[in-house]
Amino acid sequence: MTVSAGPSRLPTMAEVLAIMIGFIAIMFLSINQLQLPIQLALFATWFLVMGLGLRLKVSYESMQKGLIDGIHNGMEAVLVLTTVGALIGTWIAGGVVPSIIYYGLSVMSPQIFLFAAFIICALTSLATGTSFGTAGTAGVAMMGIGHSFGIPLPLVAGAVISGAYVGDKMSPLSDTTVMTASLCKVKLIDHIRSMMWVSVPSIVIASILFLVVGFFYISDSADTSRAAVAMQALESHFSISPWLLMPAVVVIALLTRRYPAIPVITFGAVLGSACAWLAQGTDPIEAIRIAYTGNAMQSNVPFLDTLLNRGGIESMLGVVALILFALGLGGLMKQVGILQAISNGFLRWANTPGRLTLSTMLGGFFGNFFGGAAYVSLITASTITEKNYDDQGVDRRVLSRNAEAGGTITTPMVPWTDGGVFMATTLGVSTLTYLPFLWYHLLVLAITILYGFANIAIWRTDSATHASGDTRTPQEFQTH
Repeated sequence: MTVSAGPSRLPTMAEVLAIMIGFIAIMFLSINQLQLPIQLALFATWFLVMGLGLRLKVSYESMQKGLIDGIHNGMEAVLVLTTVGALIGTWIAGGVVPSIIYYGLSVMSPQIFLFAAFIICALTSLATGTSFGTAGTAGVAMMGIGHSFGIPLPLVAGAVISGAYVGDKMSPLSDTTVMTASLCKVKLIDHIRSMMWVSVPSIVIASILFLVVGFFYISDSADTSRAAVAMQALESHFSISPWLLMPAVVVIALLTRRYPAIPVITFGAVLGSACAWLAQGTDPIEAIRIAYTGNAMQSNVPFLDTLLNRGGIESMLGVVALILFALGLGGLMKQVGILQAISNGFLRWANTPGRLTLSTMLGGFFGNFFGGAAYVSLITASTITEKNYDDQGVDRRVLSRNAEAGGTITTPMVPWTDGGVFMATTLGVSTLTYLPFLWYHLLVLAITILYGFANIAIWRTDSATHASGDTRTPQEFQTH
């Protein structure tokens, strides 16, 4: 039997459904029944998709190329992960994170903590454009402060991740924001303005929810005595000083000025090692080694040990393997034609603004679920449904907004995506545990769907305008 570089035909919807069912079955059996690592489960799904590829007469060389291309497209996220791991370890050992926690406990009111954590992380992510960097710096500190106030960690993680993704979705410095505008052929500023229709009400409502629930937990169930115990333990194990906040200030300032994330975060890790040596009295070689192995301490305060014994490149190796397998799966599915088959199905079904919105969001979620990365989800969300927007005369600013909602926003909701794994590893809370508290994310999804079916902020431009690339003043879309 001869095999070709590409599929002899696109897979049928029955074949696509069989792959999806097989994927879910492998994941469920491996993780829940056999207690195998999720990395092995994802690796096994490669061969499930390859089986369909052989049925469609796709050559192995072509499928391997798809794997490699998929991994290549997400390598920047892998490199950022490793540098953030080094930064977390050295910032803890150097007293940077302990100092942030200490001063946060001393000045922050417990009753407004959840609201403050959400706003602080939102502002940090807007200024830096990175959800990973926000969670690895301000987020880790917020987890320590929240636990000291006796607030459940999944709820704190929900506030941290919600804030971290405000900037990941909205900041002009964010790679996903720039990438989405580019994929959808929309000007960056127009893309951000379109997203504000959804993000502004989501931020306002989420802020109110975190504020109200914060008061509820503090007044009824929080044990604020932990804060004093935590501050005592931090003082006894670390040298606490306002000067130790400088590495955080420097890193955020450099990211705000749009310097590349990888060298900036690496520089932050170097500053952390210097702080560990000069301020904490750590052996200089050990201070460097911590960048790889992470921080290790015994404070006799269990929850502090849990929060502060983390970081290092070594802690991210399992995450890196997981992301590589997920990225490879996404590239393989594209090469075999599964994504194109789904796109064709959406073209026939998505014939109203509501369905168009929902199909784009499902395309993004599909990319996260089977591709394991925001980059994959944004590609699937935009490419699967872009033709429908043009055919129906819907402005591509609506496409870019919906793609961010279905792609970027759903990334930390899937346990094996780069965002889901990173947030769970960095904050010490499993994805399914913090998922119910991602109120900003859930609000963005709900409001985006509402806008689609209610024809709110669904702008129309004729096909000729799109063909010429001219963007005119939008008019409200009227259902035919």
